[in-house]
Amino acid sequence: MRAVIHRVKSANVKVEGKVVSEIKEGLCALIGLCQEDTESDLEFIVKKILDTPVFQSQNTLKSLAHENRDILCISQFTLYGKTVKGNKPDFHESMKTENARKMYNIFLDKLRTAYKREMVYDGVFGAMMDVSMQTDGILTLQFDSKKFEYL
Repeated sequence: MRAVIHRVKSANVKVEGKVVSEIKEGLCALIGLCQEDTESDLEFIVKKILDTPVFQSQNTLKSLAHENRDILCISQFTLYGKTVKGNKPDFHESMKTENARKMYNIFLDKLRTAYKREMVYDGVFGAMMDVSMQTDGILTLQFDSKKFEYL
């Protein structure tokens, strides 16, 4: 499982021109699932999102959980896209739609249970979404539940 998080001043997601979710200060998290993901991968990413210190507060960094900020999650199968052979993206590692929908909903439930249900927002799984965000500085992090190295 992968998550790319952005610290934001505001963010929203629109489907067919209508805002379906929006937040003020907090995190916008793009969430990708791969074929091998299990619930332990979901739990790992939930913990990383909630506990990683990314908000400046009185000269120290604080986590989402400490700062009581909103989070907007967007399902993003393209996080597992590869362009190793040629230029056409290959999404074979991405979890198939129906399994991904179930796992994504389990992820949201785990996040809402571990945090504050009313502060966790999301888009519309499988829809063509327009995501807008005003970043708060240039903080972007990638979390991956599988062991890998940055090259």
